[in-house]
Amino acid sequence: MEYRAIGLMSGSSLDGLDVAFVVFRETGGKWSYEIEAAECLPYDAEWLQKLKGATELSAKEYLILHSAYGKYTGQQVLHFIEKHNLQHRVQIIASHGHTTFHEPAMGMTAQLGDGAAIAAVSGINTISDLRAMDVALGGQGAPIVPLGEKLLFSGYPLLLNLGGIANLSAALPTGYIAYDICPANRVLNMLANEKGAEYDQDGQIARSGFVRDEALAELNRLSYYSEPYPKSLANDFGTEIVYPLLKKRNLGTSDAMRTMTEHIVIQITRNTGRLLSKLSSELNTQPKMLVTGGGTLNTFLMERLANSLKPLGVEMVVPDLQTIQYKEALIMALLGVLRWREENTVFHTVTGSSRSSIGGAVWIGQDA
Repeated sequence: MEYRAIGLMSGSSLDGLDVAFVVFRETGGKWSYEIEAAECLPYDAEWLQKLKGATELSAKEYLILHSAYGKYTGQQVLHFIEKHNLQHRVQIIASHGHTTFHEPAMGMTAQLGDGAAIAAVSGINTISDLRAMDVALGGQGAPIVPLGEKLLFSGYPLLLNLGGIANLSAALPTGYIAYDICPANRVLNMLANEKGAEYDQDGQIARSGFVRDEALAELNRLSYYSEPYPKSLANDFGTEIVYPLLKKRNLGTSDAMRTMTEHIVIQITRNTGRLLSKLSSELNTQPKMLVTGGGTLNTFLMERLANSLKPLGVEMVVPDLQTIQYKEALIMALLGVLRWREENTVFHTVTGSSRSSIGGAVWIGQDA
């Protein structure tokens, strides 16, 4: 079978809306894919401010924004289709939306971007609310990508995503597990903004700074890091806990960047070690870790991480640029296809829910 889908992802780093048009082929349970077109559509200043301030709105204002962002997303999809000459080729849109509130312990997760609005504007069948069913079943609703990783990247026992939040996946003998490690690009980008930059190009700002041991120790003592998985992080862990912690120490931007970089490296290394202890009996070769996400373009962060993982014998594999930048949008597209096929989209071993589930609301955009 062949499926043609657009995947949409707006990450916590707020760099823009990732759009990927993917052709999937499934034969005897084996999946392959080709990303035919992909790009990140940057948010203008107005939308950036709206998304940053979404959690401060009243309930009515929030719902109006939810609808408006859905319409905006649908319009962006239409522009993307026209630019890449994809008219009449897209069967499904799968939209992750932009996460605002994430409180799985309270049975709630919320992503901006009304799926009905996307379907109405685009005229294409749309899948949205991909996390909601898992949370309703008592799960974390996150990470959401592992099932797609298993189907598309089964050759890697470890997969690391360096996005706004860093998360790690592992194919263990007892089942697939994954969880959020720590804030990453979202906090680094907030610090880079202090220098008038959108992000720290090649990690140059961090490279020029020094690790401040007291601040680093305080970061590493945060209670989340001692909690067992399954677990997940909301964006505000980085923006309202980690970033303010660095600021209250009155660190210069370069030192704060350097300290945050070291914090990310330490947390990833610690958790990789823990997962390797569960994998070691199954591995006959040097374990490979597929690394994707915007953080892979941060040369300094990658240098520090490679050096830290070296004693564990881990080989980091960085794929092609398209996969680095659009892996999450790619997997959203696949989850949309799986939802359309009425197949599981979430592993309960990852999220801690009572069972694996078929997640996502379906909105029929085409005219019957």
